[in-house]
Amino acid sequence: MAETGTKTPRERYRGQVRAEIKERAWEQIAAAGASALSLNAIAKQMGMSGPALYRYFAGRDELITELIRDAYRSVADTFRAAHESGADVAGLAHAMRAWALADPHRYFLIYGTPVPGYHAPDDITNIASEIMTTLLDAYTALPSDIPATPFTAHLEDHRRWADDHPASPTALHRALTFWTRLHGVLSLELAGHFKGMGFDPALLFTAELDGLTAPSTD
Repeated sequence: MAETGTKTPRERYRGQVRAEIKERAWEQIAAAGASALSLNAIAKQMGMSGPALYRYFAGRDELITELIRDAYRSVADTFRAAHESGADVAGLAHAMRAWALADPHRYFLIYGTPVPGYHAPDDITNIASEIMTTLLDAYTALPSDIPATPFTAHLEDHRRWADDHPASPTALHRALTFWTRLHGVLSLELAGHFKGMGFDPALLFTAELDGLTAPSTD
């Protein structure tokens, strides 16, 4: 694709229309969830015919793919920027939480319930792997004194998602534990399950991080 400064008026117009379509799609997702996404409804909102809108996105799945790709690209860039600025594992977690709180619907599109009937293309997995690679970089830099477990041994033979990374099975295990607990707390907070409990979710999040990053005492 031509660079922004050399795009033709037609290309710029097409980019603007696609951007507006995505904005309308996010509004629909916020109102009724991704499974209710309707290109015809978006076309009506924009004063277009259905066939006219399909010139910009071939179908619902292509539009969802674009939204998911944008979301993953955004969080991957957020992670990388935090890591390059010197953030440790806890810093990455706080960057992730800030990203999620800024737009919960974007978070749930990629980390929530899968959209029925939708299958993401392989390049989406590649972007998601960038996030884990950044996390592994951070964990590899930490001292490791966590005892081996059966799952750690299992990772010796099953680490396809990190084949190109020098991380040890112990670092892989710590990163996966961090990732699952991070999303557990975030998902509950964003879904509103802590409301009315009388505590600050940010403090719970920090306490979980302290437990995940503290040296083992075993």
